[in-house]
Amino acid sequence: MATPKTAIEMADDLEHHQLEQLGEQYIAKSLLFNLADGRRSLGTHPSGARMLMGEDPRLPQMPERPTLIDFFECRFAPSQQHLLQSARLALTNGLPEKMVLACLLHDVAVVGFIRADHGYWGAQLLEPYVDEEVSWAIRFHQVLRFFPDESVGYAYPEAYLQMFGEDYELPEYVHAAYKLARNHKWYMSSRMICVNDLYSFDPDVKVELGEFEDIIGRHFKQPPEGLGNDHSPAAHMWRTLRRPCNAL
Repeated sequence: MATPKTAIEMADDLEHHQLEQLGEQYIAKSLLFNLADGRRSLGTHPSGARMLMGEDPRLPQMPERPTLIDFFECRFAPSQQHLLQSARLALTNGLPEKMVLACLLHDVAVVGFIRADHGYWGAQLLEPYVDEEVSWAIRFHQVLRFFPDESVGYAYPEAYLQMFGEDYELPEYVHAAYKLARNHKWYMSSRMICVNDLYSFDPDVKVELGEFEDIIGRHFKQPPEGLGNDHSPAAHMWRTLRRPCNAL
């Protein structure tokens, strides 16, 4: 009887199949990818194969001058309902438009980039294009969600008890960041992201991105040359989202 394959072996089989479909192109994985699934080596590529540089044929193709909406449709789409439902809740609760935008964008790092320290990554990704209050609120919502605030009816999420256990202890940097945020003039803006965050979204509710196109148009500073083609401090992050498997 054959020994069942491990998850890593099954992933390798899938990767091999995908490479066969691509013909003579080899797609390298970043060190971060390999660390995530337990492999430390970047590996070798098949002899004679050219490494992928440019558009990934496995991903939805993006226009030459991509907008935020293009990234939602072509990169965030598989997980965007969480963001859309949070933004609708914020709109229903009467938040100002720029805070509705903050709720719409609060987890873009999770759905399109990286989970670890996602508030910080998301804020950095968005800072050149949104109001400073919006990026600050997104950065610190990552920390505030671990701390209850009875004044606005925010309790420690039940989902976190299941995910991390009742004995989970926050790292010191989280406590330090909370103290900083708690005394900041925009504390409540960040807290409102937590209040309108959905720790489990409703699979039976479908929210369309079109509901927020006007808000995006009024409050997101879309560069005319396209996200990733501009020369902002975050342009390289958008290029990475567009072409995540570039060899270099």
